[in-house]
Amino acid sequence: MSQQESGDRLVDLRRDLHRHPEQAWREFYTTARIVEAVERVGTDALHVGPDALATDERMGVPDEDAIEAAYERAREAGADEDVLEQLAGGYTGLIAERHLGDGPTVALRVDIDGLPITESTDDATHLPATEGFRSEHEGSMHACGHDAHATIGVGVLDAIADTDFSGTLKVLFQPAEEVVGGGKAMAKSGHLDGVVEQDSTAQQTESDGVDYLFALHVGLDHPTGEVVAGIDGFLAVQHFDVAFAGESAHAGGKPNAGRNANQALAAAVQNLYAIPRHEDGATRVNAGRIEGGTAANIVAEHAEMEVEVRGEKTHLKEYMADHADRVIRAAAEMHDCEVSLETMADAPSAKSDSELVDIVRGVAAKHHDVDRATRRDDLGGSEDATYLMRHVQKQGGLAAYAAIGTDHPGGHHTPTFDVDEATLDIGIDVLTDAIAATAEQRP
Repeated sequence: MSQQESGDRLVDLRRDLHRHPEQAWREFYTTARIVEAVERVGTDALHVGPDALATDERMGVPDEDAIEAAYERAREAGADEDVLEQLAGGYTGLIAERHLGDGPTVALRVDIDGLPITESTDDATHLPATEGFRSEHEGSMHACGHDAHATIGVGVLDAIADTDFSGTLKVLFQPAEEVVGGGKAMAKSGHLDGVVEQDSTAQQTESDGVDYLFALHVGLDHPTGEVVAGIDGFLAVQHFDVAFAGESAHAGGKPNAGRNANQALAAAVQNLYAIPRHEDGATRVNAGRIEGGTAANIVAEHAEMEVEVRGEKTHLKEYMADHADRVIRAAAEMHDCEVSLETMADAPSAKSDSELVDIVRGVAAKHHDVDRATRRDDLGGSEDATYLMRHVQKQGGLAAYAAIGTDHPGGHHTPTFDVDEATLDIGIDVLTDAIAATAEQRP
């Protein structure tokens, strides 16, 4: 395949994924399409769906109706039936491997899910609308560049065979990043370690442990032509779903006969924001969705909310989570209500290792389309790639998270977000060269 043909196919892949955005644990068409693409470019081992995940570690999984609806939509869109069968129940994502001789095992993590955002229809200013690859799934959109991430992953899997790299490359196409729900399931799958247990047979199979891991994101307020070799400043995060249960009563006639779930919720929200900040660093709390009750004249029997806490370091997130748990339970007790808390998402903080940051910056500085190779920057948000980074680091490996700049109208998580497709080649080249260079680092 010529370089031009490869580039055209990758643009086509990115646009096809953009047309079919799928949210967390519903990436059926996306996974099937990536399987098709990696099989075309070449793979020596392929782990699809449950074989790529620690299935009991999934977080933020939607209800069965939502999963089934997405499954049927992917089938109707022409997704490969054999692949879909492997993904049934929402076990999406895949890991593709290239075995290229003796040497280190290197992993590249890319995320693949979309967001619950309705994409712009302005065909005068929004390129996907102008060029006919706007989202076909109303209410869902690739508004953070994961379509580009997946495409870069396929491109690196292809390009690595044309380098001097000797070793094993694993490209991890991770689901459910936007709900911080898939990183842990992939980190604990065994594919980063030396042994993998296959769910279908419960038999253990040998696998190479990962020596080096790279992760990437496009944009992050860096323009096309800039590469940031090491992203830090990940806020550890935890999401709770909270449900209060009281007892209904007539709000006018017998308000004292009820147990007001809305009062418990209101007390909890007020006191969550009163959690003291911590001297060791930044902490955050937010009650992002609250609702309860059924009518103005009925004491609310049920109320619920979605809460998140964050911390500059993992222990600061845990400090906030412990305080939030205590505040919520105390509010329920104050108003004689029951309460349940369920953790829907959780991710630690992480830091990019200097040795890999140096490699990425070095290869980026030599790239003809890179105008600026920046050493480090802070994310200031949360990302569940940190699970994979810390897992590799804890077993003695190195990890780094790079930003590949892209011009993106509207900004991340907006209806007008788009990716400058020149970013695809830059990302593929820089990450391929960085991976190839790791073979020289291993003792």
